[in-house]
Amino acid sequence: MRVTKDETKSFISTGVMRDYQVEGLNWIVRLYHRGLNGILADEMGLGKTLQTISMLGYLNVYKNISGPHLVVVPKSTLGNWMNEFKRWYPQLRVLKFYGSKDERALIRERDLQYGKFDVVATSYEVVIREKACLSKFSWEYLVIDEAHRIKNENSTLSQIVRIYNTKCRLLITGTPLQNNLHELWALLNFLLPDVFSDSTLFETFTNAVGDEKQEIINQLHKVLKPFILRRLKAEVERGIPDKKELTVYCKMTRSQKVTYQAVLKNNVEVLNARKGERTKLLNIVMQLRKACNHPYLFDGVEDKTLDPFGEHLVEQSGKLSLLDKLLPRLQSQGSRVLIFSQMTRLLDILEDYCTMRQHLYCRIDGQTNGDVRDQMIEDYNAPGSKHFIFLLSTRAGGLGINLTSADIVVLYDSDWNPQMDLQAQDRAHRIGQTKDVKVFRLITESTIGT
Repeated sequence: MRVTKDETKSFISTGVMRDYQVEGLNWIVRLYHRGLNGILADEMGLGKTLQTISMLGYLNVYKNISGPHLVVVPKSTLGNWMNEFKRWYPQLRVLKFYGSKDERALIRERDLQYGKFDVVATSYEVVIREKACLSKFSWEYLVIDEAHRIKNENSTLSQIVRIYNTKCRLLITGTPLQNNLHELWALLNFLLPDVFSDSTLFETFTNAVGDEKQEIINQLHKVLKPFILRRLKAEVERGIPDKKELTVYCKMTRSQKVTYQAVLKNNVEVLNARKGERTKLLNIVMQLRKACNHPYLFDGVEDKTLDPFGEHLVEQSGKLSLLDKLLPRLQSQGSRVLIFSQMTRLLDILEDYCTMRQHLYCRIDGQTNGDVRDQMIEDYNAPGSKHFIFLLSTRAGGLGINLTSADIVVLYDSDWNPQMDLQAQDRAHRIGQTKDVKVFRLITESTIGT
């Protein structure tokens, strides 16, 4: 059966699905009717959550199957999934299974019973801790968001979700598995263990060269095509405004140079060693990155006798000095800004800066409580919101967040994994954005630490 765009209105309560989203729904429907599982791997910002919810709505309306379904997501995106269910198909009874040990015990006793829910939405951590009760259910659909988290078939999460009794499985990921074919095989083995029981074909690719390598690539494309759907924004979504990235090179301040050189001098033996230990070298690079961001990331550098909100906070860092000049211009033109950093201590400094300059801001990092996180996003996106800046840690802030009310993204420091930076940018450059998005990538010139 093929679902038309008009027919989706019977199970999508708000808005209209885009043509490519309807195609995605039909792809999932075809897998379902063939008894197959798959990976929805559309580029970030194309509405994978909506396509997934529409599938559960399709089962409810056309197959009279309301569940039970199990949706497993990072804890940071759990609130967003609950909001999306409420927005797109509120007819489904979605149970949020999360909280402390005592809170989960109450949910188990009161709500986690057949007939009392249609969908259980929970986190990776809870699906592991509560395997005793969750494994008792026969799940109609198992959905795993950010599914690259189970790319290691020996990880605890991967092992636990394999024991659940499920009729269908759908993995969602907007982050490509960067040329690691064994990780791709691990996901396919989870979805289709009978088809992908042996990783030999994938492993032979690594050693292949020339025409042999091209032939294996062609074989892989044919084998994988039925099980993976991957679309890019440039291919299917013409309505999203342009995104332009500008690399901005910053000079070091005197304090940064002193700190940078001290890191190098204190580790000269490791740097000169022919076979330096990888861990030590990586640690040195991280220390150099701290020096490039702000010297106050090192204990003892800041003069505690000075006003903590004094101008020295800006003057001691080349990046922050440049940002201090850039932000007023952006604010005067009506822009709103997302600032990403890998370092939560750097976010602390940026909080002091925002207080000092009287910029209203929100903040999310890996320690932010889920309810607080959801409230921050709601406050920032609220009509007429006065919040100018949103501070986010690159990895914790990159998932499940829609911040299209911002049109400027500042990458204060770059992630070693370029996909993390792309994911961060797509918090603003996604469906719903009405302005061109500008990305400023701050780089400290002539350094290894960016």
